[in-house]
Amino acid sequence: MKAIVIGATGLIGRELTSLLLSNDIYTEVVVFSRRSINLQHPKLKEHLIDFDQPHEWKNLVSGFVLFSTLGTTIKKAKTKENQYRIDYTYQYEFAKAAAQNDVRHLVLVSSSGANPDSKIFYSRIKGELEEAILQLPLPNITILRPSLLLGKRNEKRTGEALAQRIMPIVTRYIFRKYRPIPAKIVAKAMLNESVRPSGRKIYELNEIFDLAGE
Repeated sequence: MKAIVIGATGLIGRELTSLLLSNDIYTEVVVFSRRSINLQHPKLKEHLIDFDQPHEWKNLVSGFVLFSTLGTTIKKAKTKENQYRIDYTYQYEFAKAAAQNDVRHLVLVSSSGANPDSKIFYSRIKGELEEAILQLPLPNITILRPSLLLGKRNEKRTGEALAQRIMPIVTRYIFRKYRPIPAKIVAKAMLNESVRPSGRKIYELNEIFDLAGE
């Protein structure tokens, strides 16, 4: 089977791409990215694209499953408009192209607290994206809502690095449902869920651990 990945240069995307390449079920892994992931593998095909030009790539979004793991921070995006474009528009346009090209399954990384009515901008983006995605005519849609992600990032996020040290201690005793989750666990859950028909499901944090078999 053929897998499509967007967000392969990110924390979850890197882990997921590695798992897909080592998995016998998927015979081809197609990555769409602005820059190369600098990885060579006989199963890997890479499309370097301009996400703002969907007419140039939408016909290439074909396969069995689309894994959508794009995401950024307001600090990196600089403006809310840029963050919205990356976290909502790009992912929605890919999902729409997938539906038009008969992709069978979309697996989307959202976020805990996703809510289209949230007063928190990031949570509202994720909620609006979920709502829009679920309106698309895709046979199977899986949405995962992880909390703070653990793992080594390419870029430095000082606040997040501090939270990664503190949150495991705090959530061990208090807010367990918000405990951090390793990116590799999220990627494993995505892979496990992608190979079975699921209809339309949203998985919260504890369920993601279960999906990954952790």
